[in-house]
Amino acid sequence: MASTSVQSQVSAEEWKLRVDLAACYRLVAHYGWSDLVFTHISARIPGPEHHFLINPYGLMFDEITASSLVKVDQQCNKLIDSPYPVNPAGFVIHSAVHDARENAGCVMHTHTRAGVAVSAQKAGILPLSQQSTFVLASLAYHDYEGVAFRDEEKPRLQADLGQANFLVLRNHGLLTVGKTIADAFLSMYTFEATCQIQIGAQAGGELTHVNPQIVKGVAEAMRVQTGGLGGAFVWPALIRKLNRLDPSYQE
Repeated sequence: MASTSVQSQVSAEEWKLRVDLAACYRLVAHYGWSDLVFTHISARIPGPEHHFLINPYGLMFDEITASSLVKVDQQCNKLIDSPYPVNPAGFVIHSAVHDARENAGCVMHTHTRAGVAVSAQKAGILPLSQQSTFVLASLAYHDYEGVAFRDEEKPRLQADLGQANFLVLRNHGLLTVGKTIADAFLSMYTFEATCQIQIGAQAGGELTHVNPQIVKGVAEAMRVQTGGLGGAFVWPALIRKLNRLDPSYQE
């Protein structure tokens, strides 16, 4: 089997990362955040080489498995033979973030309708919900420059992102950065919910904004809410859910 072949070529640490990243792709598909075969989630493999895993371009997210993920270096060279290509646009965005942020263990990018809709709004993310306060505590924006396949965009994207963990790609979508896959996923869950709630609220009557003082104290609130564990608090439950639905991501 392909999984046995790939698993035999990588460390136990990398294989665990592959399984978690494949699970993340399946969860994104389950929650309806995927865009056919487009958008990407990347995970950095620990070590000084700055190698990372990204999806095989052309597979739907609910097809991705641990062994089908593509291992590449910063120049997009495949480090393990794969029959699948890597999307140049996806590589530019993800490699830019991984290169600039040593703490970027995982980078998620989506093109959901709610996310793109809010990204096109001049005011961006508004303080309309509890979810939005978590996003606003670590939020940045990057203006649209067309399909991101040019290396020259990288410095501007890196400068705009800074140390934020939530990035609105104007007229394009959402991006989250996490120390782990679980952290990036939980952040995207919150980001997506924020955008869906905002679009829904704007369809109704007069809006009430959260007090700015509450937003300032939200980082501590998030730490308490997850027992200091961040995404690791919810990840085991998500894995149990996925295993009930379809455990084939582990192959």
